[in-house]
Amino acid sequence: MRLGTLSRKRAREWVDTREGLSMSNMIAAHEVLPAGSWPGAEEADRVYLDYDSRHRRRLVLTSAKGVSFLLDLARPAALADGDGLQLDDGRVIAVAAEPEDLLAIECPSADARLRIAWHLGNRHLPVEFAGQTMFIRADHVIAEMLVGLGAKVESVHRGFQPEGGAYGTGRVMGHDHGHSHSHSHGHDHDHSHDHDHGHHHHHHGDDHSHD
Repeated sequence: MRLGTLSRKRAREWVDTREGLSMSNMIAAHEVLPAGSWPGAEEADRVYLDYDSRHRRRLVLTSAKGVSFLLDLARPAALADGDGLQLDDGRVIAVAAEPEDLLAIECPSADARLRIAWHLGNRHLPVEFAGQTMFIRADHVIAEMLVGLGAKVESVHRGFQPEGGAYGTGRVMGHDHGHSHSHSHGHDHDHSHDHDHGHHHHHHGDDHSHD
């Protein structure tokens, strides 16, 4: 092994050890309380996460009141707006969907709605259904297509809670049209082992990797 490679490896192991020791002393949340299953009055704090940041297993988060804690679940979970993260000391941190740039889609008829839903599904785009309105991530290419299909499209800024997978769980991953939809900013630490180090504040996340 070359000296440079060895030095980088040792430096990385040193950083991993420091971070591991730091997280071992951090209060943790090991359980997700589904929305509606816990009294909202028990909310001690909340953490704001966009759609991309709500599918996690192990991640350092910072709440709106500045509480840093380790999300440490047995398996990756798709967190929803209104879920609770129960800390070791019994406090519950509520998950809140951070507002994102979305497109609100209104269709002129049931047939048009069905056709447009098919086109969105064919592109594997995450879609939220709210009454007669559909919401997707902002994308000018898709917006032009929808207008061409007869839809009314409006830009909005709100939380995004799309449908899950075919069995009501998991994530739907869309095609990329040459630009990023994520609102997270910061560092992606890939240390070849199972943890992320994003620091999500009440309106900002610092992790791009998906565990």
